[in-house]
Amino acid sequence: MMLPLLLAGCGLRPLYGGGSASPVATTLAAVEVAPISGNQAGWLVRNALNDRLHHGSVPARYRLEVELDDQITGLGIATNNAITRERRILRARYRLVDVANGGVVLDQTASADAGIDVAASEYATVAAEQTTLERLTEMLSDEIVARIATYARRAADKTAPTQP
Repeated sequence: MMLPLLLAGCGLRPLYGGGSASPVATTLAAVEVAPISGNQAGWLVRNALNDRLHHGSVPARYRLEVELDDQITGLGIATNNAITRERRILRARYRLVDVANGGVVLDQTASADAGIDVAASEYATVAAEQTTLERLTEMLSDEIVARIATYARRAADKTAPTQP
């Protein structure tokens, strides 16, 4: 019963507080995702980012530029030297660029990784690698959007008038 009062007293606020008119929501809606190289991984990440940013009829104020690094490394080795386990790592270096002046307002990296069991069937292994890539693109996109939202909240807090 007292917890909401304590949280309000410390200045803790929901990141997306204010709904679709909040500084975070309006900033996310004004982000345009530039094309991402990297074949299928680039296409999947760009689509996942666009789904999360809800870019619509708002003119783009920011451009999100993403560079991907997708690696699969063999880990487990059987007695016959066959790989039994893989690790897939998807890394992104991303920059949020202010379209008006070309200045970079956010330059960070994000990554996601997962293990893959290598099956006796090559088809099953390829399917597992594909499913893992799809899951990693979702995780990576969530992380990037959360960091952009945090940037938007902090930027809004800096420009908001202080209350007495």
